[in-house]
Amino acid sequence: MTLTGLLGFVFILIFFGLMMLFVVSGRSRPGVNLRQIPAFTKLRRAIGLAVEAGSRLHVSIGRGGVIGTQSASAFVGLSMLERLAGSASTGDKPPIATSGDGVLGVLAQDTLQGTYRRIGLGEQFDPTSSQVVGLTPFSFAAGTIPLVSDKKTGANILAGSFGSEVALITDAGERSGNLTLAGTDNLPAQSIIYATADEPLIGEELYAGGAYLNVGPLHEASLQAQDVLRWSLVAVILLGTIAKLFGLDVILAQLFEGLL
Repeated sequence: MTLTGLLGFVFILIFFGLMMLFVVSGRSRPGVNLRQIPAFTKLRRAIGLAVEAGSRLHVSIGRGGVIGTQSASAFVGLSMLERLAGSASTGDKPPIATSGDGVLGVLAQDTLQGTYRRIGLGEQFDPTSSQVVGLTPFSFAAGTIPLVSDKKTGANILAGSFGSEVALITDAGERSGNLTLAGTDNLPAQSIIYATADEPLIGEELYAGGAYLNVGPLHEASLQAQDVLRWSLVAVILLGTIAKLFGLDVILAQLFEGLL
């Protein structure tokens, strides 16, 4: 194993250990102080309004696969879908999920079916509530736009991997007048979302969706672990700057080479 691989493995172990620590300690101290993100506040309000008005939620988990760097945003979208389906499934119009990948479509369907069974509404599950609307960027957008523009849709949640085609989807949401909350792992698409979506999720705000929607303790623990590692990294940078200032970096480098 190379040095880079070893450091990556150690980082994963430390992060996983911190998550487990926060999960165990959080059992006696439920709840985490999270900063306010207006998008999630409006989303919770939109869920209630959708149930009262008899409209439905549309959740799009993007067109990224489950293998590679795009998988993180895809699984966040699935977690949010599970939570939103459980909250809005009692309405007249059950939530509907769209995706641009066959595997994601199957996972979304399984997520919805499992959620309905968990809340005792398994017989009301509709297999067509999860749809693969297109396998290419613009066919995906073309298949998603009718659902976004549908008068029966009360809010649109875009959480996953999107490209520049997201501009067409968010534009349709703006024209329909429905709330559009969107977040993605793609930087060019993030800039488009920031300019066109009602409530954009920027950067790591997408990955915090599970914690803000109370999906489970692991999501809250992951945010706490991120904070610990973030401040640890800041401390290392400051110590490195001080060592460089006083000429200690050469001594530390030689010591580190000796250990290796």
